[in-house]
Amino acid sequence: MRGNNQTKGVKLMKKILLGTAVLAFSAGMALAQDTVRMGTEGAYPPYNFINDKGEVDGFERELGDELCKRAELTCEWVKNDWDSIIPNLVSGNYDTIMAGMSITDERDQVIDFTQDYYPPTESAYVAASDGVDIKGGIVAAQTATIQAGYVAESGATLVEFATPEETVAAVRNGEADAVFADYDYLVPLVEESNGELMFVGDRVPLGGGVGMGLRESDTELKEKFDAAITAMKEDGSLNDLLKKWFGDEVATY
Repeated sequence: MRGNNQTKGVKLMKKILLGTAVLAFSAGMALAQDTVRMGTEGAYPPYNFINDKGEVDGFERELGDELCKRAELTCEWVKNDWDSIIPNLVSGNYDTIMAGMSITDERDQVIDFTQDYYPPTESAYVAASDGVDIKGGIVAAQTATIQAGYVAESGATLVEFATPEETVAAVRNGEADAVFADYDYLVPLVEESNGELMFVGDRVPLGGGVGMGLRESDTELKEKFDAAITAMKEDGSLNDLLKKWFGDEVATY
């Protein structure tokens, strides 16, 4: 899904991440706590979102709860904005990240990842009309995502926003010619737009799959979650969840 770009803002964020990485050693092992705190954005349906009851919901909430159950861990969910989600993991505000986060080499220098629980996926462009210039026009993407990095190198003018909702709003209000984001995130928005939004151009394969982020010091916790993910892949229950939340056409294991 989403990964770091190479814009100035993200380079600055990387410096901050590297500077704060030492805090991981003082954050303590997650397994030493009574409760494992699961960090998520809560703003990227159907991966994760806040439901009408004010609770974290979505594919990653259901999957995370099942992984905790299989790993025999007591877990609670913590909401955090996307642009600071890695620094706050490193500094110990929570113990995992389940937020549609792509496994990337750049991130792997700062945190660790489980194996992927969502296969490598495609990104896509959405616009308000056909014929927009996605290679030379203005394209919106969420800050610090792999999509923003792609747009920045594509020749288009990148406009970045803190939340995914703002990227789509930029297309609706004419601030951007198109938005570039995960295809699975955009599908329901296009379907519910009554023709106001449409896919344009070709889909673009990006990222190495979505995994759970952890502090590099939490090796035992990683092993427990990896074992639970493997079990769900082997018994087919992970595929069932993928189809439930993303439809029968989703890539599976």
